[in-house]
Parts: sequence; structure tokens; C-alpha cells
Amino acid sequence: MGVFTSYLRIILLILGVLAGIQLPGFVDQYGKSLNAHLIESEKSLDAFRDEAEKFFDGDIEQLIAHYEASDDIVFREGGQSISVIYTRHQLLLSALNEFNESAWNAYTQAFISPVPDIQQEVRSDFSYTVKLNPGAILFGLVCGLVLAIVGELFIRLLARPFRRSQHN
Repeated sequence: MGVFTSYLRIILLILGVLAGIQLPGFVDQYGKSLNAHLIESEKSLDAFRDEAEKFFDGDIEQLIAHYEASDDIVFREGGQSISVIYTRHQLLLSALNEFNESAWNAYTQAFISPVPDIQQEVRSDFSYTVKLNPGAILFGLVCGLVLAIVGELFIRLLARPFRRSQHN
């Protein structure tokens, strides 16, 4: 049993290190995707910003309200479309600002409170990489150590009834 637990401990450590090294790469790809979507939303809003600048002193919300207040159904629906684009832009801008505040915020956002469609996109297109910078190495080692300790505790808890039965 001792040899088995030793090998299991090593395997858990290696798996934890490999998984831990992947996490910084995922967070990096999430941040880049978030930034790319923000740039795309900026381009989508450019024409409407020009209109807002021309007629409403740059206030895009007034432009949207003007469109939505129109008697013409085409303009009303156009106002709703602009509103969706603008709301998405605000969401992405807020998310990127929060992401860039600190490393903790970046990890928290990427895994706990992400922009759902962006996280899903990154998950489906994630390319497994090994970023061997000091942060990724440290994160990988910590994950490996934690996984090995949790595995060791789990094995000891499972083995406890067997040890008792052997002593009786």
C-alpha cells in the first residue's frame, strides 16, 4: 500500500502542476478575447457615435431614445438594435476594466464571474500552452502541492477503517 500511495502522491503532484500551469494561459486568452470583443463593439458603435456627436452632443443614449421614440417602426427597432450594441459595449468595457485591475480580479473574472459567452468561446478554442514565466510556475507548483496534500488526506481517510480492522 505504501508504494501505491507514493506513486499516487507523485501522480497527483504532476497533474496539479500541469493543471496549474494551464490556468494562467487560460486567463491570458480570456483577457485577450475580452479585449478583442471590446474592440469589435467599438467599431460597431462608431457610426452611431458620429450620429450622436452630430445631433446630440455625443450622447448616444439620447440618440437611442430618439430612435425609440419615433413613430416609424423601423426607427424604433433600429433604436433597440443600437441599445443592444451599446449595452454590450458597456458590459465589455466594465468587464475589461475590472479584469485589468489586478491579477486576482483577472482570475476571479475568468473562472467565477466571467462574461459567459466569452468564457465559453475561450474554453472551446483554448490552446493548451505552457507559459513558463515565474507566476505560472509558482501557480502550478502550488496547485500540485495542494492536490497532492488533498489526495494524501483522502487516502488516509479511506485507509483508516482498514488499519483499524488489521489491529483488531
